[in-house]
Amino acid sequence: MRAADEDRFREFARDNAVPLRRYGYLLCGDWHLAEDLVQTTLHKLYGAWPRIRGTDRPVSYARQTLTRCWLDERRRPWRRSEHHTGALPEVADAAADPAVLQQYAGLRAELATALATLAPRQRAVLVLRYFCELPVAETARELRCSEATVRSQATRALRILRGAFPDSLAESEL
Repeated sequence: MRAADEDRFREFARDNAVPLRRYGYLLCGDWHLAEDLVQTTLHKLYGAWPRIRGTDRPVSYARQTLTRCWLDERRRPWRRSEHHTGALPEVADAAADPAVLQQYAGLRAELATALATLAPRQRAVLVLRYFCELPVAETARELRCSEATVRSQATRALRILRGAFPDSLAESEL
């Protein structure tokens, strides 16, 4: 890769690593996995940078790549071997940990928990539509599905989230 391309890539990575990490966290719910996903994404982007740099949407390409990396990670055999019992073990008071408080700044812990209950595609649709504020057509292009699929996944996911907050949120707030 030419030096000018490397400089542009470094600038792109520096400017977009934090937003991509936040996006990754909203997808997977784990800061460490989000960091790994961003690193994998940047590694893949580096190899394709000469092709990507000429486009007008490198951030969109990065989000697409990160989403696919996350979906691929969910398909890994060692992820399937874990079984959720529904009962969580006792943990220390997360609210007392300053690091956890900082991580959840601006995002209610209940919402993060509710997002974790969604199917991966539903979660990706909600994050792209409402966190990244992408229109339906752009979301469909990033997830490589139809616009009708995006609308139906969003509807189902919002119905699940509304069920998780029956008393605290009015239907119009979501």
